[in-house]
Amino acid sequence: MRHALVSALVAALIAFLGACDQLKPKYSGIDLTGADWGRDFRLPDADGRERSLAEFRGKYVMVFFGFIYCPEVCPTVLYSAAQARKALGADGERIQVIAITLDPERDTPAQMKEYAAAFDPTFIGLRADLDRTKAVAKEFRVFFQKVPAGNTYTIDHTAFTYVFDPEGRLRLALRHQQTTEEIVADLRTLMRSAP
Repeated sequence: MRHALVSALVAALIAFLGACDQLKPKYSGIDLTGADWGRDFRLPDADGRERSLAEFRGKYVMVFFGFIYCPEVCPTVLYSAAQARKALGADGERIQVIAITLDPERDTPAQMKEYAAAFDPTFIGLRADLDRTKAVAKEFRVFFQKVPAGNTYTIDHTAFTYVFDPEGRLRLALRHQQTTEEIVADLRTLMRSAP
């Protein structure tokens, strides 16, 4: 009798743990729920106004680190973010996209504003000096370095888009290879699961 009771309890525990795993949202991107990094930033926009994640509470915020002279990945990521925002319809209005330059040497504040808005007029482009850029990149675990390219340079960098929920918590890292459809699915899943 005791053996049967223990077996039944173990079976119930296994079933419960399996059900808990099934309740956890499934994403194409990386689930970062509970991360203790990427908490905030304070960076100037083209008008010199200091912007931070805290001012966007109540919205889903997508933060991408890149640079204007990026030949392929950066424009593709921002284009996909714009398309995902459109595909979400009314829910897209709940999303704020922020592009932060990793190339303050070449990307001016005015250029960042224009570059971000070229993908969607609601997108915000931010630029700080190199020291502040490095500090924010470190907080968000973004690697970047200058790489010589002929008589100029390019920048190798981490290419995740970080997604924050309306409470300002880091929840997802979208991979640059994700399709617009996968991004939309991840955002819908997050919107259903976020409190």
